[in-house]
Amino acid sequence: MADASRTILGLGGCVDYELKLTTGVLEQLVVEYGIVATELTSPATVTSERDLVVSILGYVARGGGGEHFVASAPALSSFADRFPHRETLGGTSVRAGIVMSRLGVPSTLHLVSVNDTFRRLLPADCEYINSGVGDTFHPHLIVQYDKGLRVRAGDIDIVAPFPNRLIYVNDPANAAMLLTGDLGDRLRKADIFLISGFNAMRDQAELDERLASLKEHMRQLPYGAVAYFEDAAYHEPAFSRRVRDALLDEIDVYGMNEDELQSYIGRPVDLLSAEDVAQALTAVHALIPVPTLVLHTKYWAAALGAGAYADALDTGTVMAATRYCHGDEFSEEDVERVRRLARRPESVAFAAALRSRMGATVDCVPGFALDVQNPTTVGLGDTFVGGFLAELALKGHR
Repeated sequence: MADASRTILGLGGCVDYELKLTTGVLEQLVVEYGIVATELTSPATVTSERDLVVSILGYVARGGGGEHFVASAPALSSFADRFPHRETLGGTSVRAGIVMSRLGVPSTLHLVSVNDTFRRLLPADCEYINSGVGDTFHPHLIVQYDKGLRVRAGDIDIVAPFPNRLIYVNDPANAAMLLTGDLGDRLRKADIFLISGFNAMRDQAELDERLASLKEHMRQLPYGAVAYFEDAAYHEPAFSRRVRDALLDEIDVYGMNEDELQSYIGRPVDLLSAEDVAQALTAVHALIPVPTLVLHTKYWAAALGAGAYADALDTGTVMAATRYCHGDEFSEEDVERVRRLARRPESVAFAAALRSRMGATVDCVPGFALDVQNPTTVGLGDTFVGGFLAELALKGHR
């Protein structure tokens, strides 16, 4: 058995309430709250269940994904109680750790909160350290919707053009993001360190303090260790830049999805146009000049910059596709079956065109041709990260 202390995954985790949106409940809520079509833009703040419904409908109309702070914790529970939902473990680092566990790579999780539900659901070979004092329970609302979901009520008539997921959070422990005092000592033995979770912070002074503390801890990382940073939607959008500016010199691999890419360059990107993507990747890499920039999308995954990451991209893509098809309950046979599936023809053509345009500075792995009745859209990016890091760990990337 490999040593869990060689892979440290941080910085926070949570319990998720996962639910799938249904037409009937949404239409009832539109009528109940008197929501009209002109409101379907993202509210600046989500302070009530009505705001939550407006926010969700706006995303469904665009087929978009996102993450938001919700000022009202009761709004999260009352909305969740309208749908059948299940408890799962969330947070990029936790989901990545679960995937790595399934691939035979143990890890140590850095957590800011635990509770009985968390302990019950965590795989036995995932060790953890916890900066929190006492148990806390602040479930995150994870809302999935399928392509073709239609909502017709009042003057609203929308159809989801894509499946996607939304995350709504009121979680003081992750907003504080306290670090354990012994993190640096643990990093001294690490080959891989995953950084995620600062997007949930809402106090600038606390954020700056945590970033300074994290940099002190990271000085203990041995030469050759890989520090992987996974981006996310920030509850306070201005904090994204503060985090980048503070950590840029410490990061080896910087990962993001298409939503984050498009928010950085301020325009939609045609994900199957090699010319458009090459321009977008070049622009974002200039903004975030890390050794390697990783972009994972529904069509393909690419790494721009230093290092040979094609195998890691491929394992990440396989694991994300397996989760899309089978959810949490996948077997080794499912993984192997997905691995043998055909890749999307348009993604194969795109990957070749991108390589031709950008040369050896880019690795690009095409995604799979998947036709699934009830796909899982939650945690696909986190699962990609777990597969990517598992491949690095298994190859002894030092």
